Amino acid sequence: MKYRAHIIIEGKVQGVYFRAFTKEVADSLGLNGWVRNLPNRCVEAVFEGEKELIDAAIKKCYAGPPFAMVTNIDIKWESKIEGFSDFRIRY
Repeated sequence: MKYRAHIIIEGKVQGVYFRAFTKEVADSLGLNGWVRNLPNRCVEAVFEGEKELIDAAIKKCYAGPPFAMVTNIDIKWESKIEGFSDFRIRY
């Protein structure tokens, strides 16, 4: 069964390679979706895939890349699956 998590990552997460890190994590786990910077200095991401793989991705996002400092991740589990074919960085 496919799941979807919509997350907002807070802290020092822009200018520290966070979007590319998130894409690498998603690609390594076979997740689809997207990631982008927000004007409020947070990072927003959507993961679609198996629940345990999404949980693993979120756990890796808490650690983040070097120089990042995650203070909070807001997670919303959503029922609507869009069926993305890959994981992309949005600009």
